[in-house]
Amino acid sequence: MKIALINENSQATKNGLICETLKKVVEPMGHEVFNYGMYSAEDVHQLTYVQAGLLTAILINSKAADFVVTGCGTGSGAMLAANSFPNVLCGLIVDPSDAYMFGQINDGNAIAMPYAKGFGWGAELNLQYIFEKLFEGERGLGYPRERAVPEQRNKRILDDVKKVTHVDMLTILHNIDQEFLKQTISGERFQEYFFANCQDEAIATYLKTVLA
Repeated sequence: MKIALINENSQATKNGLICETLKKVVEPMGHEVFNYGMYSAEDVHQLTYVQAGLLTAILINSKAADFVVTGCGTGSGAMLAANSFPNVLCGLIVDPSDAYMFGQINDGNAIAMPYAKGFGWGAELNLQYIFEKLFEGERGLGYPRERAVPEQRNKRILDDVKKVTHVDMLTILHNIDQEFLKQTISGERFQEYFFANCQDEAIATYLKTVLA
């Protein structure tokens, strides 16, 4: 699985800790981590939580990433921004039980975490345990297990609802404020990571014109 990490500007100082912890947990499982930044509060390229949501959607819809880990001060803003786009199912994850149940019940493809609220003593342990519970084993098996069938059915229904309530990602990229889009995809390593992993030629072609 290709896992992307995205940090917005208010919590960019924690990017190193989050990335290190994420890699420590998931790389032994065979997953790859792509750190899209921000890498520090002083980065020339700044991302808001709304741009983190847009970048999440670009990565998921183009299949440049299979899963996105993002967040903000409370996690709520990044979660709302991500869920405003098609094909993104982003959960607000505060603790390991959230992570486990989100993976088993909702089987989403992104999480948003609070990196300021409640992020104190032992925060690195909470990160580690969250990533362990989220990525170990098979997801979407249901919790409790006897609820698996209706939960899986509801997940399919939600996927179908989002197809009706959202336009496609390429249309969004054409219609969204182009300067906002360009700022979102102008990160230090975006081109290196994205174009090597993108599986949607139409999205890749359009983003190249935006960056030109």
